[in-house]
Amino acid sequence: MISRRTFLHGAGLSALVIAIPVPALAAPGELAPSVFVRVDQRGRITATAPRPDTGQGVRTVVALLVAEELAVGAGDVRVEQAPGDSDRFGSQAVANSTSTRQLNEPIRRAAATARCLLVTAAARRWRVPVAECAAVDGQVRHPRRGRLPYRALVADAAAIDPATVPVTLTPPDQWRLLGKTASGRVDAADIVTGRAKYGLDTRPPGALVAVVARPPWLGAIPGTVDDEAARALPGVVDVFLLTAPGEGQGGIAVLARSTHQALRGRDALRVTWQGGTPGADSRQWLADLEAALPAPAPASGIQRTYRLPLLAHAPMEPMNATAEVRPDGVTVWAPTQDPGGLRTLLARQLALPAASIRVEATLAGGAFGRRIEPDAALEAVACAKRAGAPVSVLWTRDDDTRHDSYRPMSVHRLTAVTDGSGLPVRRSHEVVTWPLTVVPAFANPAVIRASGDHFPYSVPGDVTVAVRPAPLRTGFWRAVYAGQFGYAEECFLSELGTLAGLDQVHLRQLLLPAGSRLRRVLDHAAARAHWSRTPAAGTGRGVACHLDYGSAIAVIAVADAASRRILRVHVAVDVGVALHPSGVHAQVEGCVLDAVSTVQGAQITVRSGSVVQSSFRDYAWARVDQTPDIDVTIVSSGADIGGLGELAYPPAAAAIASALASATGTGVTGMPFGADVG
Repeated sequence: MISRRTFLHGAGLSALVIAIPVPALAAPGELAPSVFVRVDQRGRITATAPRPDTGQGVRTVVALLVAEELAVGAGDVRVEQAPGDSDRFGSQAVANSTSTRQLNEPIRRAAATARCLLVTAAARRWRVPVAECAAVDGQVRHPRRGRLPYRALVADAAAIDPATVPVTLTPPDQWRLLGKTASGRVDAADIVTGRAKYGLDTRPPGALVAVVARPPWLGAIPGTVDDEAARALPGVVDVFLLTAPGEGQGGIAVLARSTHQALRGRDALRVTWQGGTPGADSRQWLADLEAALPAPAPASGIQRTYRLPLLAHAPMEPMNATAEVRPDGVTVWAPTQDPGGLRTLLARQLALPAASIRVEATLAGGAFGRRIEPDAALEAVACAKRAGAPVSVLWTRDDDTRHDSYRPMSVHRLTAVTDGSGLPVRRSHEVVTWPLTVVPAFANPAVIRASGDHFPYSVPGDVTVAVRPAPLRTGFWRAVYAGQFGYAEECFLSELGTLAGLDQVHLRQLLLPAGSRLRRVLDHAAARAHWSRTPAAGTGRGVACHLDYGSAIAVIAVADAASRRILRVHVAVDVGVALHPSGVHAQVEGCVLDAVSTVQGAQITVRSGSVVQSSFRDYAWARVDQTPDIDVTIVSSGADIGGLGELAYPPAAAAIASALASATGTGVTGMPFGADVG
C-alpha cells in the first residue's frame, strides 16, 4: 500500500511537506527574525503571507498568528503577500489543505522570536531579569520600571543574536485571538467595499488586453485563419497563434487596447478548425469506463454501481494573468495557487535565471485546484513577449467552463458481505477512472488510491483502481479523488443500513472505535441534528463521515421529499485546534454548497466533441434559494492542527445524496442524484 508521503512525492508535491525559509534580510535598524515577520523602527509590524489567498483566509490566519505572539491586536499587523520565491519562503503551493498546518509553527515561532528579542532588549536596558518583563499591547512592561513601546526597542532587539535568546510560544490557555470566534477576516472590509485587488484588477500602465479564440471541439487546431476583419477594428493591435503547451492551451490571441475591443476582435475572426475528436461524447466515455470494470466475482453479497460525472471548477473569478516581459526580466501578476512553482516553471521555459522573474500573487476569486495550473500565465507571457508591452489575458466565463481541467469521470462498483444483523463484514471497491493529465504521477493507480481511499470503518476489504486514458484535460478538483471514492463508499454504506433496517448513525457507531475522533464528531453531529427524534413527515436524512488531512468530520443532511430541497446540514468537525473558528465555518459552508450543487444537478457533458455547458446558466451551481441552513460545530481534540479546505466536500455530498434517497425512496446510482450521468 502506498504511503501518504510516497503519494505526495510521486505526485510531484513532495515540497508541500517541507517549508523551511531562509533568514530574512532586514533593513538597518529593523527587527526581522525571519522572512515572515518584521518590526520597523516606528514599531509597525508586518507579516508576510508566503502562500496566496484564494478565498480560504490564509492572510487572516497569518495575521492572527503574528498578533498573538507579538501581543498586539490583529488590526495592528499589516499583511503583505510574498512574491514567488520557494528558496526564501519554502513551499508556496495552496494544495492538499496544507497551508495552516505547515505555516502555523514557523510563523508563530518567528513572531515569538521577535517578541522575546524585544522583551530581552527592554530587560537589558532596565537591568532587570527577563522573567519580570512582559509584552502587552505593543509594549514591554515591568511592574517597577514602567513600559517601553516596541518602537523604542527595535534597534536594540535587532542587535541581539537570536540564537542567544530562549524562545517560548504563548500557551493556548493564554491565547487572546487564536481560537476565538470573534476573529473575523482582516481583509473583509476591503473585499466588500471593492478595495481588495484581484487578478482581474491588475492593469499596469500601457497594458494591452488579450483574449484567445479557443478550439470549438476537443483537440482541434486552427486550419486557416482570416484575421483581416479583426485587425481592421478600432483598438485591435495584433492577432497571432499561440501554440501549446509552452504558451498555454493554444489558440488564436487577439490583442487590443480594451477588453471590449479584444472581444469584438475575437468575434470577427474567421477560423477553420481541424483535427481533434469532433465526435466525442461523454455518455460513451462513461459507458467505456463501466465496460472496463472486471467481470463480477461469483461470491455472494450486495453489489451496487455508482457513476460520477465530469465537473468544472467554476471559480467566481475566471482565469486570468498579466505579464510584462522586459530586457532585464519578467513580471507576472496572477491569482495563482503556487507562485513559487510558477516562477520556477517560467525560469525553465524561458531559459532565464529565477532572479530575473518576479511572480506577484494577487487575491484569487476562488481556485479549488484550478489555479495550480499555469496556462493563463503562460499565455500572458507569450502575449507580452510578442507585444513588447504588458498584457492582461482574460478568460471569459464561457472560456473558463469549456476549457477547464475537469474532475475526471469515474465508475465505482462496491460489493459487501453482511452478517446476520446486516452489518458489513467484508467489502470490495472497484474503481475505473482517468488520471489527472496535469500531473503525470496521477496515471499511477496507487497514487489515485492514496488520494481517494480513506475508508474509516472497521470493515476489511480490497480496493482496486484501473486507469484508462483521459480523452480531455483533467486536473485537481476540491478533495481530488476522495470526493469520488468517499461519495460512493458512504452512499453504499447508507444503502446497506437501509436494507438491513439499521439506524444510520448507530450503524456507523458500531463500525468506529469508541473514543475515536471520528466517533466523537459523529456523536456531536447526531446530537446537533436531534437524530434520536423521529424525522418530520415528508423528509429524509443522510449521514456520512470522513477522515483526511489529519482532521475528522461528520455530516448529517435533511432533505424534503416534495421539493427535493436540502433543508438543513449539520456538520461536526475536528481539526485538532481551530485557530480561526469563523474561517472553519466558512470553509465548511463552501464545501457544503459545492456538494449541494453537484448532487442537485451540476455536471459537465460533452456532445459532438464540445463541452455543452458554458456558464452558471447551464452549469447549475446552487442559487440562494437552494442554500440549506448549515450548522457547524467545532469539536476540539487538541490533536495536531489538521487540514480543512477540502475536508467537508466528500461527506457533505454523500450525506445530501443519502438524504434525498431516504426522502424520495429512490436509490443513489451516481451523481447528480436522480439524473442521467454524462
